Amino acid sequence: MDHPGDSEHRSQNKKRLRITLILSGTYMVAEFVGGILTNSLALLADAGHMLADAGALGLSLFALWAAQKPVTSTHTYGYYRTEILAALVNGSTLVAIAIYIFIEAYQRLAMIPEVQGGLMLGIAGGGLLINLVGLCILNAGKSESLNIRGAWLHVFTDMLGSIGVMVAAVLIWKLGWHWVDPLVSVLIGMLVLYSSWKLLKEVVAVLMEGSPGHIDVDEVRNAILEINGVDAVHDLHVWTITSGLIALSAHVTATGKHSQKRLLTTIQDMLRKRFRIAHGTIQIEPKDYNECEISV
Repeated sequence: MDHPGDSEHRSQNKKRLRITLILSGTYMVAEFVGGILTNSLALLADAGHMLADAGALGLSLFALWAAQKPVTSTHTYGYYRTEILAALVNGSTLVAIAIYIFIEAYQRLAMIPEVQGGLMLGIAGGGLLINLVGLCILNAGKSESLNIRGAWLHVFTDMLGSIGVMVAAVLIWKLGWHWVDPLVSVLIGMLVLYSSWKLLKEVVAVLMEGSPGHIDVDEVRNAILEINGVDAVHDLHVWTITSGLIALSAHVTATGKHSQKRLLTTIQDMLRKRFRIAHGTIQIEPKDYNECEISV
């Protein structure tokens, strides 16, 4: 099932995830301790998001490992879908974290505590630096994998959260606006929800075996019909197995003037070059072909 270079890409993605996991996991502890010392909900919320980052990165690493397991008689596509399940968990945890932040912020708005803005600013600045490094590391792999994109989104929203915490820290430190801390926490929660929506939408589309968003099925059908020797196309299905791995199945009625082998080769070549679909299952049928009716 592997394309040339797939193993190399997975190896690079694993390395990116490992480095980012170490960075996020280490600074998560610093932010959690800092949140307690400064009494800042925004900082604790950012630490909680970093905890989700660490869990997401760990799940992503597990998914890449599982995807390398060989095909079996009970899992004929192998374990590629593990990546999609990991991305689903990543998106779901983002939603859960946002809900927790909203609840805590509501409680703090009722009784606003005093927060140490200066120390809060320094800790949040370190978190921003760690997030920027993580984004740079993961950026190269996010366009080729939903799994990596899910991890990238975790780090990206955490970066936005760190910026929000820094702004709140300055306002608290310089102006004494302690109410900004729970307010920024709510904004962080909203950013988390926004970033998770697109990821969850794409994951659900894959699990529901919908056609990939960048492929027009009608265009694929017309492209097959344009091939000399094709009379009709029916039972055409296009779906995603995992990121970058698109499958297609179709029944093609031939005119009978061309070799079925040559026609099949022409269709497969067109699908690879024009739509980057390398896993196509095509059934060539003669024009007068009638499916057999099976009675039980």
